[in-house]
Amino acid sequence: MMETWRRFRSLTGIERRIALEAAAALAATSLAMRVAGSNFCKAALSRAGRMADGNANATTRANDLETANRIARLQAATARKLFFRANCLDRSLALCWMLKRRGMPAELRFGARKVANQLEAHAWVELRGSALGDAGEEHLHFVPFENLRSSTSMEAQTH
Repeated sequence: MMETWRRFRSLTGIERRIALEAAAALAATSLAMRVAGSNFCKAALSRAGRMADGNANATTRANDLETANRIARLQAATARKLFFRANCLDRSLALCWMLKRRGMPAELRFGARKVANQLEAHAWVELRGSALGDAGEEHLHFVPFENLRSSTSMEAQTH
């Protein structure tokens, strides 16, 4: 506990605010998913913030991606220290909301894979086609839902 507090105090003021925002967003998302359900959360996410201008210049896009990754890393670190376990959907919804509030065109992605006759699902956030945060390489092992409609089988697409 003391180590966690020491690390929190070593953050900059902006990073502390992001960590606190992440804790609040994760708690709210986790509770909302369990009480109100996914339709409520999707509607809230669609109302979150304004979308970034799609014609932003390359410098703005690079800065957005760097900022989004920093926010994602802070959110992931915060999620590991919470008293409850936030699943990938809770973390992704909260991160997407945090980024959209900042005007970034974050997109919530879902994927699936089959492992030992079990269907597994995963959620992650992308910004302009790049997976953010702890989605890093993990999302590559899941076939995005929009790709499931293609004629290629899941077995052929697993990495």
